[in-house]
This record gives sequence, C-alpha cells and structure tokens, in this order.
Amino acid sequence: MKKAAFFTLGCKVNQYESEAMRESFEAAGYETVDFGDFADVYIINTCSVTAIADRKSRKAIKQARNLNPDAIIVVAGCYSQTNPKAVKALEIADVIIGNTEKENIVEIVESYSGETIEKVNDIMRCREFAGPTAASHKGKTRAFMKIQDGCDNFCTYCIIPYARGPVRSRPIDKIIAEAKSFVRNGYKEIVLTGIHITKYGKELGNITLADVLAELNKIDGLERIRLGSLEYNKNLTEIVRRAGEYPKLCPHFHISLQSGSAGVLERMKRTYTPAEYKAAVDTIRKTWENAAITTDIMVGFPGETEEEFAESMSFAKEIGFAKMHVFAYSRRPGTVADKMDNQVPEPDKKARSEQMQILATSLENEFYKSCIGKQFSVLVERKTGDNLYEGHTENYLPAEIKSERDIAKQIVHIEVCGVNGETVTGNIIK
Repeated sequence: MKKAAFFTLGCKVNQYESEAMRESFEAAGYETVDFGDFADVYIINTCSVTAIADRKSRKAIKQARNLNPDAIIVVAGCYSQTNPKAVKALEIADVIIGNTEKENIVEIVESYSGETIEKVNDIMRCREFAGPTAASHKGKTRAFMKIQDGCDNFCTYCIIPYARGPVRSRPIDKIIAEAKSFVRNGYKEIVLTGIHITKYGKELGNITLADVLAELNKIDGLERIRLGSLEYNKNLTEIVRRAGEYPKLCPHFHISLQSGSAGVLERMKRTYTPAEYKAAVDTIRKTWENAAITTDIMVGFPGETEEEFAESMSFAKEIGFAKMHVFAYSRRPGTVADKMDNQVPEPDKKARSEQMQILATSLENEFYKSCIGKQFSVLVERKTGDNLYEGHTENYLPAEIKSERDIAKQIVHIEVCGVNGETVTGNIIK
C-alpha cells in the first residue's frame, strides 16, 4: 500500500483542507502516515501570510525531499498560489498546485510521470465556492467545517486576497449536509471556518452567516457551534440581534483587531474604527454572559508612533481581552505596506511586542480568575492522568477536571474552582 504524509502550515482553513485531502488519499487506497515517516507522497500545504511563513514552507519542502529522495513532492496552498515561480525555482517539487486544485489532488498526483506538473489557476477569476470537503477529523473531538473562502478587504499589509481570491460562500444545503455527517460520526461540536466568514453570503444576496447559524442550530445531536476567526462588519450586529435563534452558539468570539489606534487602522485600510469595534464587543457582552473576546494585535506597523502604540495598549486594556495573539509587523513583498515610508526599526518592534505580551498575559489571568465560582459546560477531549481529564468550556477556556468515571468525548457541567496557569480547574456538578 502506498503511503502519503502531510505537513500543514497556517490557518484553520488550511488545516481543514489538509484533512479533506487526507481523506481523498485514503479513499484512493493510500495509507496516511506522519510527516517524519517514510512515504511515497509528501504533501506540503503551504502558508504565505508572511515572509516567515514562506520560509517555513520552503523548509518543509526541503525536509520532505530529504525524507525520501524518490518520493513525489507535492506543494499546495497559498505559497504555490502567490509565487509558483519561487516554488519551482527550488527544483524540488514534482507537483505544484494552487488553492483551486486541492479537490483534484489524488488525480493530479497519479498522473505524474516524471515531468513537473504545475496547476495554478488565476484565483482572482474564481466566482464559486469549491474545494475538498472533509467527513471526519481523526483524533479530534471537534470538527472544523469550511463555509467560505476569499477576501476582498485588501488590507495594506496582507497578501491573502491574492492567495484566496474573492469572497465565495458555500451553499447552505451543502453546509447542513456536511454538519449532519459530522454528527453521525460522533462530533458534538463544529467550528465554522473561512477566510472572512462574517462576509458569508455577500455574493448570494439574500443570506448571511446568521442564517447559517439558525439552520445549524436545528440539527439534532449537534450540541455546540463555534465560530472561527472573525473580522468586524455589520453581520456581527445581525448575529447578536438574532441570538435567540441559536442557543447552541458558543460565547467565544475571536474578532481580529490588529490595532487600537484609529490612525494605524486607517493606514492598514481596515474597515472599522476602535469605537465601532468596542460597540460590537459591548453588544456581545450584553447578550452572552461570560463571553470570551479574543483577538490578534499587530505592533510596529509602518509609521506607528509611540503615541499610537500607547493608544493600542490602552484600547486592549479597555476591552479586557480574554486572550491576545500578539505579533510584530513583518514586511510582505507585494503589499502596499511593504513600500510605505517610516518602517519601524526591528528593536522597537521587539520592545513593543514584549510590552503588549505582558499586557496580554495580565488580561488573560484576570479573565480566568473572573470565571471562578461560575458554571460552564466542558467538552472533554482527552484523559491526561489518573482520573484527570482535559477539555474546553463553551467560552474556550482550557479546563482540567477530576473524575472517577470515564468522561472522554462527553460534555459535562462544572463549577470553576481555581486557575492553574493557563488552565481552569473545575468540579463536576452532579
């Protein structure tokens, strides 16, 4: 039996697509193995969100060739899509495909006859949702489901619109069908993913993300619906307005901020102000008790002054994020920001990252402590020791629970009794 191995970089969408491609290979009779093992085919599903991601992609490509010099090396995803010439120049890849050909990957690989295959279509011409779909997620307790692709924001620092193309939404009947298949396979929680899921339905005209949530909420056996990374827009307001239609929705909202400074947001070409962002957060918190608001914050964007950085720090503190992914701006060739004047020196970016990370840790600790004495449901993911189990609450707090009975893969109700580092501890409510 031939063997295939996967290496995935980047976002949840890429992870979902790798899972779908894995299923395609298994359906064709391949055995899938760990990336570090000997395989006949190595698939590197690349990321290109930053120059660092490009480097990691190249490193994985080279590693695959070293693992088996005779293997077929397949390079797929965003790095292939945005810069196929660079991938080809490595003189390692046997098959180079972009983001539109992943659903045909097995057929393409099996057509390889010694000459490099390059199939990278013009993704900016794509107008319909397409791509591989997954029916299971081996070893996972929650299932990820891609409902949308593409972005048309064109933020000045971002290459993703060119890697993923325009907004395309998955038909709602296909979403419901796949969700039901996940439930049949024993999944109690589904995480909705996409490049910009709050724009779901934009090109359809009469349907939004809120409609998707309302329909998913009707599925028997599905106990939790979780939203992946979100971008602020008016659809967030609609979700809150219609909250009563989907009680299964988890009160965890990862809303990308990038900066708390109005001036920086404008240069980034983001589509909101700090005041608009805060209004959305305030509305969410009025609707969902104990809602966790998490985010991404960039420091050191071109032209960011000390005053603007202080504004961002102050705004993050005002919001009181449950968790912040802090990262320094990284120049990305092909973007507007890469050509901007007043690039922030690396030592300044490093210092600001450290300051913001200190604040992030403090806010996270405050949020965790605020949950002590409160009750939550936990989807138990694994057993970690004698009578010890781990899982996540509905607002995505990692939780450790003691139980003499086997509670793995179940949803249990707890009262949080303490905090242990980045984990809450809780007792089961009988």
